Amino acid sequence: MSEIKKIVLAYSGGLDTSVIIPWLRENYGNPEVIAVSADVGQGAELDGLEEKALKTGASKLYVEDLTDEFVDEYIVPTLKAGAKYEGYLLGTSFARPVIAKRIVEIALREGADAIAHGCTGKGNDQVRFELTIKAFAPHMKIIAPWREWELKSRDDEIDYAEARGIPLKISRETNYSKDKNLWHLSHEGLDLEDPANEPQYRKDDFLEMSVSPEDAPSKPSYVTVEFRKGVPTALDGKRMSAKEIIYALNRLGGENGIGLLDVVENRLVGMKSRGVYETPGGTILYHAHEVLETVTLDRETSHLKAHLALKFAELTYNGLWFTPAREAISAFVDKSQERVTGKVRLKLYKGNIINAGVWSKYSLYSEDLASFGESDYDQKEAEGFINLFGLPVKVRAVLDEKRKR
Repeated sequence: MSEIKKIVLAYSGGLDTSVIIPWLRENYGNPEVIAVSADVGQGAELDGLEEKALKTGASKLYVEDLTDEFVDEYIVPTLKAGAKYEGYLLGTSFARPVIAKRIVEIALREGADAIAHGCTGKGNDQVRFELTIKAFAPHMKIIAPWREWELKSRDDEIDYAEARGIPLKISRETNYSKDKNLWHLSHEGLDLEDPANEPQYRKDDFLEMSVSPEDAPSKPSYVTVEFRKGVPTALDGKRMSAKEIIYALNRLGGENGIGLLDVVENRLVGMKSRGVYETPGGTILYHAHEVLETVTLDRETSHLKAHLALKFAELTYNGLWFTPAREAISAFVDKSQERVTGKVRLKLYKGNIINAGVWSKYSLYSEDLASFGESDYDQKEAEGFINLFGLPVKVRAVLDEKRKR
């Protein structure tokens, strides 16, 4: 520990990292602690961070705007892949690699001896941060206080902070563990730790990006989303960046109670964990993208892509973003998206997304072939197809009959 003179800390200003700065100085021989906060769209959570970081012992604070990189290099590739982990749209999972990558860059620039983070030893984030650090600075020492200190709970952390006069924005009664960025907001802890408890969606200060479907307007909202090669490019005919589209759909989706997910998921470390997620804009984008693919992807590509989407989600969830496997799947996805261009109209109503039309110049849907009316399709040809397709079934049955004689 005496050899560690300078530590770069992934700093959010939340409970964990607020406590970690003085803890590092007390337990690692009073090193210099440089705090790094990543702006991934968490908004007001960044207010007052510099003053707080310096007061608790940091020598300085970097605040890095990563919103464009986050959207263009992480969110959009995952959206194009259609990747979901057990229904979860990966809001925390793909934010960690972009944050950790920038922290490594700053640590190397500053000549730091170690990188520290506030992830617990129970969660997935410790893996996501540390695998990214290993990918870009394989010899860098990593300090994870939750795996070292004597503090056993968030209540212990609050006691530690209060004893040292560290200001906190939370209380013991509202001490949900939350993670927010421009894509989502997650809630864990307190009453949510018991899966038998219904989430208190209508409780004051619980939902932040959405309203409960019960409180959404009684009149539906319509929105048309346009894509070019799988990338969202416009809303209701207005050209916008993908980031602008996410923000706009967050507002619209949130007003209509879209994107609430209550799930017990399988963590990488082996335990099950219950979380409630708010992903209003992301849920709309995923739905619109999937609808557009129904008319633009052929069957084999669509089915193969569904298999690879699951693997893409697992790699992302498990912290393996910077790996050849994830990059190879992304290469396939990019190829699959060459004709995923068009627009999708959706109706949003009290938490529901209802299809209201899809158009694409690359559509593979032929009304003539699919029609129940008269068409050029020769139905007699189906007989030969069925005979050949069903030949293995027929051969097995015939041979089984012979064996019974």
